[in-house]
Amino acid sequence: MPLSPKVYTWLCGLFAALGSVTFGYDLGIIASVLPSEHFNQITGHPDATQQGLIVGCLLLGAFASNIYVGSLADWVGRRKAIIVGCLVFLLGGGIQTGAQNIHYMYGGRFLAGMGIGMLAMLAPLYQAEIAHPSIRGRLTTLQQFMLGIGALIASFIGYGCFHGLSGQAQWRLPLGIQMLPALPLAVFILFLPESPRYLAMRGRNEEALLVLARLHAHGDVNDTFVVAEHREILKQVALEQEETRDAWTLLFTTKSNFRRLLLGVALQFSVQMTGVSVIQYYSPQIFASIGIDTSTTLGLQSGNSVIALIGEVLCVWYIDKLGRRWPLIWANAISGLTFVIGTIIIAVFPAGSDNHNASRSFVAMTWLFNLVFSSGIGPLSWAIPVEMFNSATRAKATAITSSAAWISNCMSHPYSATRFLQTDPA
Repeated sequence: MPLSPKVYTWLCGLFAALGSVTFGYDLGIIASVLPSEHFNQITGHPDATQQGLIVGCLLLGAFASNIYVGSLADWVGRRKAIIVGCLVFLLGGGIQTGAQNIHYMYGGRFLAGMGIGMLAMLAPLYQAEIAHPSIRGRLTTLQQFMLGIGALIASFIGYGCFHGLSGQAQWRLPLGIQMLPALPLAVFILFLPESPRYLAMRGRNEEALLVLARLHAHGDVNDTFVVAEHREILKQVALEQEETRDAWTLLFTTKSNFRRLLLGVALQFSVQMTGVSVIQYYSPQIFASIGIDTSTTLGLQSGNSVIALIGEVLCVWYIDKLGRRWPLIWANAISGLTFVIGTIIIAVFPAGSDNHNASRSFVAMTWLFNLVFSSGIGPLSWAIPVEMFNSATRAKATAITSSAAWISNCMSHPYSATRFLQTDPA
């Protein structure tokens, strides 16, 4: 029985989002790698600044990739650009897994970050361009959902390796596993259709029609929606063809484009400055500050990943029903409230107060923040920028907004590393 067009489109979007599993996994696994005794021996017992740099190199690499990934996607296509991202990530993951000193970790994390940055930008772009308008929002939020899957896998693997293994296997194995999602993505993307918008931009109009028919009408090129969508794409491409040559200029000189660009950058900046990644990277040290040991912390992190996944499922369910703006506003308001309460708890009951109820309350606030973030702020921050721009500027504009995410994420680490790594986990 042939797959329905909607199921086929979902599967295409799902495979494209496999790259986000690598991002989520890297976000979660580093928390269990840094405390490993053998890892610290190999890397020369890095201090707070060096550990922060190990974490930050991933983000610097992701930022660097966004300088060129938009142009690459417009030149070779979305699929081939995704393959390049996979190969770069695999190289970085291999260097980390075989690291012989801290410099291997710096280089491996930077290359892995370049791959992750490419995949994180390309996946929602590809999903938005193959999706039917009725499911576009849900399809682009698969990015955050798959990120949650990666973080969940990392939390359980990290917990198991930290307790069940010793020596170099304790940290090399979890670092090596990060490469697994990129392998099937690099293979399966070859069997997925190219973006019809990209094909039209390259003058391959018949191929664009065939792809649209395959995605939305069981291959029927005479389907009403397919014909109308094809005509609309060709019309847009014809209008934007001249603009595409000057896309970088138009982003900054056209008032409407520049306003959208500022909104996209501001959105990504504000999302990352919530510190959500800091909680992922330094959870053992954060929880140690209220008297929770590393072993318990890694278990709590697993629970946190489950909660995040629940939130991401909620977002996939509601996004095309409730829209984008108000869910984002409410999610930010509630997240801010959890931070206020959590800060009060730490101020009133600092480490050493031995108040278990306070510790539980603080953990509850971090979990509630993660639920709200994952059900609104996180996925919408990737879905909204993709929908804001026309096809002439979309790839390059998305690269810029993604860069804002990485650089603002990186900005939070110098202070975070110095602050949280001063206290050794109990």
